[in-house]
Amino acid sequence: MNVESKNVDSEPIIPRCACCTTDYRSSAGESDNVQPPGQREYVERWVTGMISTPSGNVPVVGTSLDFADRMGSWKARWGIGRMDYRVDPGLYAVGRPDAESPVLVTANYKLTFDTLRSRLGGLDAWILVLDTKGINVWCAAGKGTFGTLELIKRVSEVRLAGVVSGRKLILPQLGAAGISAHLVEKLCGFRVVYGPVRASDLTEFLERGMKATPEMRRIRFTFHDRAVLIPVEIVPALKYLAGIALALALLSGLGPGGYGVERIVHRGPVEGALFICGFLAGSAFTPLFLPWLPGRAFSLKGAWSGMVLMLVITACDVLTKAMIFENTLSTVAWMLIIPATASFAGMNFTGASTYTSLSGVKKEIRVAVPLQAAFATVGIILWIVACFV
Repeated sequence: MNVESKNVDSEPIIPRCACCTTDYRSSAGESDNVQPPGQREYVERWVTGMISTPSGNVPVVGTSLDFADRMGSWKARWGIGRMDYRVDPGLYAVGRPDAESPVLVTANYKLTFDTLRSRLGGLDAWILVLDTKGINVWCAAGKGTFGTLELIKRVSEVRLAGVVSGRKLILPQLGAAGISAHLVEKLCGFRVVYGPVRASDLTEFLERGMKATPEMRRIRFTFHDRAVLIPVEIVPALKYLAGIALALALLSGLGPGGYGVERIVHRGPVEGALFICGFLAGSAFTPLFLPWLPGRAFSLKGAWSGMVLMLVITACDVLTKAMIFENTLSTVAWMLIIPATASFAGMNFTGASTYTSLSGVKKEIRVAVPLQAAFATVGIILWIVACFV
């Protein structure tokens, strides 16, 4: 049963601190509490009340996501206001936590924050939100914002030692790359415990005494996991995609008789659409069918996607006699352009995957980008020549 903290106006929250004689009192009727630095009086709809602790007032957040939360997540996945989709760093509470309740650490990217709190129904826990500049845990750990110094700083600023008696911080496993556990314990006195990969396993993890099963440690990158990442890969590239497609459409006006508007009207949309299809093959088909595409490098997997697409388009052209390609030389040109485009777009997905490394990506870029550029350049030259054939 999903149990959320009620608004303090209707029912006070009065758990007893186990390490001192001070009560945690509901903020109802009390105004002399000092708020922790960085915290403010929250008015967000997902804050259901306030809980007063020896270190100050802490917002209590709900564990049910409403339409606005889900719409915000959808917009973020489509790159709409994504970098501003964040919550204030600091200390939060779910349920009715006391001094012995667990402390869960997360990023201030609201989609990440919402994913965590939505899995905590029925639990009493503290949530310590780090300032990751609106970036998710895994990416922030790689960039250093979900890092040792930020964690130590946040523990100090919210005066966490005065809120909990236990000295354990439960961090998401994917944040381990940015955290030096021994320094955290040395400098702020809290021991780091790595929780499961998925927030949905947190309840079982806590019930097992903070012991993770092998399955909880396993990183899955399922079809759905890959599919939801596609929009955020495509949207930032739309302006470049549109510009290149428009340039190809305008260049299609070249021909034996000079530059003709009729050719643009007839061939322009087709040429632009072929380029867009090549990009989508790399940015959509590659992630969806990632495990089944040959090769380890994402650039190679993207190239395979482009080649499959080119074979399908060519087969349709031959069977339907739709004259998708203007002539044989144009067909050859697109056999180079589409796989090169798809390879580049597929390689870009390394930033959204869960098992690439920085050194590996750099090595792949050094090899793949010159080849992609060479194939695309030769393809464009052949395509221009084909306009005059």
